[in-house]
Amino acid sequence: MGGDRAALTALMAEVVSCRRCPRLVHWREHVAAVKRAAFANEEYWGRPVPSFGDPDARILVLGLAPAAHGGNRTGRVFTGDRSGDWLFASMWRCGLANQPESRSRDDGLELRGAYVTAAVRCAPPANKPLPAERDNCAPFLERELRALRDVRVIVCLGGFGWDAALRVRAALGDPVPRPKPRFGHGAELPGERWSLIGCYHPSQQNTFTGRLTEEMIDAVFLRAREMAGLEAV
Repeated sequence: MGGDRAALTALMAEVVSCRRCPRLVHWREHVAAVKRAAFANEEYWGRPVPSFGDPDARILVLGLAPAAHGGNRTGRVFTGDRSGDWLFASMWRCGLANQPESRSRDDGLELRGAYVTAAVRCAPPANKPLPAERDNCAPFLERELRALRDVRVIVCLGGFGWDAALRVRAALGDPVPRPKPRFGHGAELPGERWSLIGCYHPSQQNTFTGRLTEEMIDAVFLRAREMAGLEAV
């Protein structure tokens, strides 16, 4: 079937120009103006961050939000921060990316059979979006999933990603089971249209402490490939 490229392009243009959440607008622009000392000579993106990947993807990777000095700086989701280093290195090892690093939005990274997005498109203070901010972004994810017509599996990074995936499935006609399925690393929730698999978020809090290892995140992506009907690597 293939993804609706025109719809995705139009949607990303809307995302980048969004100013629905005053608190997030103020924060992302403040961070872009003040900058971090290590990036003082760089021009920050400072806007909502568009999604990235293969329009014909069978796997959707769903994170929380861009990092203040990662995606908010580079203009590409999960690019330029330690979480992205872990994420894209694993996707490369598992045959879903052409290279293991993501430093800038023009670094040549390409995803194969996968698409990466976030439940909230602006960097939030303390990495904690408010419920209203989450809800303002939800229609973007719904439209994105409709346009990504080949997606079969959603890899949910952290509990926030898991809950966002449950909400978007419900909004698109797949009600949340009762009792509500709990997030966990490797947790799976089959679905008629989209299945979910949970993964601890590749944040430094998880990777530095060993809560998430390379073997653990690779196992999730290899299982996602299997669930999506992609060839083994």
